[in-house]
This record gives sequence, structure tokens and C-alpha cells, in this order.
Amino acid sequence: MHQYICETCGVQYKESMEVPENCLICEEERQYVNPAGQSWTTLENMKGKSFRNKITLEESGLYSVKTIPDFAIGQTAYLVQQEGFNLLWDCISYLDEETISEITRVGGLDAIALSHPHYYSTQVEWAEVFQVPIYIHEDDREWVMRESEQIVYWSGESLKLYEGITIHRLGGHFKGGAVLEWKGGSNNKGILLTGDIIQVVADREWVSFMYSYPNLIPLPASKVREIASIVADMNFDRIYNAFHRIVKENAHEKVQMSAERYVKALEGRLFET
Repeated sequence: MHQYICETCGVQYKESMEVPENCLICEEERQYVNPAGQSWTTLENMKGKSFRNKITLEESGLYSVKTIPDFAIGQTAYLVQQEGFNLLWDCISYLDEETISEITRVGGLDAIALSHPHYYSTQVEWAEVFQVPIYIHEDDREWVMRESEQIVYWSGESLKLYEGITIHRLGGHFKGGAVLEWKGGSNNKGILLTGDIIQVVADREWVSFMYSYPNLIPLPASKVREIASIVADMNFDRIYNAFHRIVKENAHEKVQMSAERYVKALEGRLFET
């Protein structure tokens, strides 16, 4: 029996005798099946290769956690520390003893919270090792490929995990798509960790919003307006996305500017072509 991991999206499936025939997450239009075909691995198999996790202190109270070389989608997870409360935001597939030791050294984990299904990865492995809950919005329950008693399905529009640390459901990329507002980040100016619910683009002065990133399916203007309206009430000056792209300052204003530009483009008011 093995818990197989999709090599394209990095999500681990429940224990089975046989390799799964397909990946439900990759077959859905927001992701994709590798043109070379569906392929699977296991965490045990990954440990026999050259993978390692790089844990980097980004700024006070914030570590990035990244697998090298890239695996699957290649996202970055973040460890947020606030007054002794340690939260892993999003997750990565690879986990080994060195990673466990290093995270334990910097204080361990008290909880894991996810932005959306593409980053569920081996979240249950992480939660069982550190004996912590996993917070996932109930709107995305259908995309959980490995159930666990560690998973807490939260509902509503926001959930306070600790003083100054709150998850907000924005929807968009997924119905339960969420961001993390950390008011104490960046010397109390506030940090928003967005996964790719709000995506920092190549020009770090702007962000964007998509239903599918690999397949370039945009969100409707009405949904982008709604996201911008919700975010307008949050306190943050900086954004970190899932691919270590950072809007270093004035991020609150830049989200609003970006949403306005996006809507104008969709409505044919930004340019002529």
C-alpha cells in the first residue's frame, strides 16, 4: 500500500494498492495533465533522490520553505511566527528528517492553513508529523484527495487563527480560495500571503487574478471587483505570493490599482487592438 503523489500537481492521494489511474485535480480545467502522460511517485521514492528543502528567513517572523530542485508546481510555503504561534501557510510535497529538524529548531508548527487545492500536496504528512490541525475552507472539500482527522473544514468568510492572523475567503481561482492577513508582519505594517488567489506578476508593482493560470482563463470583472472590495478592508503593506514574488511596499494600493486595470481590460476600456 502506498500514498501516491501526482508528479504534475504534487498532491498526495489516499493509500492504495495500485497506482491511481488519473489525477482528478490535474484533469480539471484549472490545472493540466502532463502531455507526456500522467506519472506518480511516493514520498519514500522522493527521499531517495536529490530533493531537499531550503528554509530561508525572509524577514522577522517569516520563513520561506522551498523544495530544490523544483517539484510539480514548484510553489513556496511560508512559516509565519507571531508571539509563539507558528503557522505553515500553504504546503509542499517533499518532507524529510532534515526539514522536520529545522522547523522544530525554529519553534515547530501549531497549525497549517491552505490557500487552495493546488497546494494541498502532502499536507497530511506534515500535520501528522507535527500533530497540528489543517485549515481548509469547506467550499474546497471535494478536492481533498487524502482525508484526515487533522483537517478542519472552516466556513464563512474569515477565520481568526491567532491574534493578528486571519484567513479570508476570496474565492476566484477556487470557491474556497483564501489569503492570509498577518497584521504583525513587516514591522506591523502588515503582510498578505496570497498563494495565487492574488498573483504577483513579473512587474512587482502589479498583481493579477485568474481562474486558471496554466490555461489562461480569466476571472469575470464582477469577481475581481468583489475580491478588491474584500481586500480593501484588510491591513497590509506587503504581499508574498506562492512563487516567492513580493510586492515590497504599498501593496494595498497596488491591489486596488491592479483590479481596476484588470476590469478595464476585460471591458475593453484599457486599450485598443
